[in-house]
Amino acid sequence: MAKKPLSAWPWENLGSFKYAMYGPLAANVMYSWIYEDSYKHPWCVHILIICALRGFMHQLWNSYNNMLFLGNCRIKQQGVEFKQIDNEWDWDNFILLQGLLATVACLMFPSMDDEFPIWNTKGFITLMLLHVMVSEPLYYWMHRFFHGRYLFTHYHSLHHSSSVPHPFTAGHATFLEHLILSMVIGIPIMGSILMGSGSTSMIYGYVLGFDFMRCMGHSNVEVIHGAIFNKLPFLRYLIYTPTYHSLHHSDMGTNFCLFMPLFDAMWNTLNRNSWQLHNKITSNSGENGRVPDFVFLAHIVDVMSAMHIPFVNRSFASIPFSTRMFLLPFWPVTLMILLMMWAWSKTFLHTFYNLRGRLYQTWVVPRFGFQYFLPFAADGINKKIEEAILKADRMGVKVISLAALNKNEALNGGGTLFVNKHPQLKVRVCHGNTLTAAVIVNEIPKDVKEVFLTGSTSKLGRAIALYLCRRRIRVLMLTSSTERFQKIQKEAPADTQNYLVHVTKYQAAQNCKTWIAGKWITPWEQSWAPSGTHFHQFVVPPILASRRDCTYGDLAAMRLPEDVEGLGSCEYKLERGVVHACHAGGAIHRLEGWPHHEIGPIDVDRIDLVWEAALKHGFRPVFQP
Repeated sequence: MAKKPLSAWPWENLGSFKYAMYGPLAANVMYSWIYEDSYKHPWCVHILIICALRGFMHQLWNSYNNMLFLGNCRIKQQGVEFKQIDNEWDWDNFILLQGLLATVACLMFPSMDDEFPIWNTKGFITLMLLHVMVSEPLYYWMHRFFHGRYLFTHYHSLHHSSSVPHPFTAGHATFLEHLILSMVIGIPIMGSILMGSGSTSMIYGYVLGFDFMRCMGHSNVEVIHGAIFNKLPFLRYLIYTPTYHSLHHSDMGTNFCLFMPLFDAMWNTLNRNSWQLHNKITSNSGENGRVPDFVFLAHIVDVMSAMHIPFVNRSFASIPFSTRMFLLPFWPVTLMILLMMWAWSKTFLHTFYNLRGRLYQTWVVPRFGFQYFLPFAADGINKKIEEAILKADRMGVKVISLAALNKNEALNGGGTLFVNKHPQLKVRVCHGNTLTAAVIVNEIPKDVKEVFLTGSTSKLGRAIALYLCRRRIRVLMLTSSTERFQKIQKEAPADTQNYLVHVTKYQAAQNCKTWIAGKWITPWEQSWAPSGTHFHQFVVPPILASRRDCTYGDLAAMRLPEDVEGLGSCEYKLERGVVHACHAGGAIHRLEGWPHHEIGPIDVDRIDLVWEAALKHGFRPVFQP
């Protein structure tokens, strides 16, 4: 269907280059600052500052909405999915539009070059009267018109395509709608200025207050407690709530107001369930206390990746992590916050999704990757993990899976420490390594006859070596310990033990094109691999891809089933819809309802069983040999 006039944004094909339109304002400010004693056009400064503050306002509301660990009164229990995030990617178009319109207004009225007083009481009174008497009813009727069949189909349906309200949803609308909204917000400001009662605080206060109310109304978290309305019933008609506006998105024939439900009451479009639903949500009688079936216990990798979370930057968290230049200025602040978390923070809820009617959550231990290798930090980390396991047990969680370093063998024996300490645990503790091993061995092409394995005596290395030798694949096991090699070799069936070969140098693999990295491999060590080698890996952090003539696999991972719901963030460097194998392993443990803990050494006999269970439940390998 062809787009209707004014439905598309003029700069929608410019991407990030749209911000260049702020350039003339910034250039004017810089020129005045460098070459003039005072700003010739002070409104240029104010427009830039206001635009920046508006973006910051929306970002703060985004952070608050995604701080799941606060236990807020959530209105809709669904998560924001990738599709909605992509649709709302350019949510800030309206800020640019209104900045351009403000620039045009300032050029049309030369008096705007004069500095306004900081405060003008008459101006505030005039502004509020114009807002209540003009902007509120104007928006109400325009909103109702946009719900007519033609306007809704071609314009307003875009705004309603967001299934879960979010502060960024407020800016997700067509160009025409935001032109009208610009008029709604501009009338009180321009009216007060033209009447000679404008002030700087009035402009800043109204614009930012307008955005605050819009963000609040489109929030998925209720922020006004029902007790306030019960004590002061008249306030219900003067200020709307997130619950009130959420009903408009579910019952589109009601609750059309801008900020004041009074106009819905006057024109008989007030949803009768507004106050009851508001009381229900704020009294925690809804589903806010829903217990997850499965928890994946993750940890922070480093300072940069700590910013790859929805409550810092929702858009960035929805794509695979990579170090970006725009993040560098925030590095010192993030470091300070993480150091404070090290001292005071507890394990917190990060993200969630739903799979076949079950709630799956990711919790995060507030510790960096490097801290797991500090001897004096081990007890503190284990205490955090133990607290998380006991909390999950009290809540009634069925399975908790330990990520990467949280199940480090040297730290806690792959979870054995906690199960031995608390033998009455009802929650099943799972390291997920059985599926990790299954993913790696199933990545290896069927025609491969020889592999080179580093980290060969680790938990995963042992399981992979034993499994591959059963398939009559020759395994070059790199280790300096003859004793550990021989111990593993004795575990193999007698007729396959000769397929396990002890090597001590990388040169031994110079003719082998299948490398499995379970231990960090430097670029120099990689140089011994022949051209065309593929590096499989289960080492954390992943090895550097230093060879252009070779290929590199990611950490073992599985693609979630297609019926997953509410997923809107990427797990570290993995692509959308993909989770680490240990995460998927715990999820499958729950789906299968296995009664045992998965801790300690990997049971090689279960590798094929776990793999088949994963495929049965719709999980798919990321890499196909």
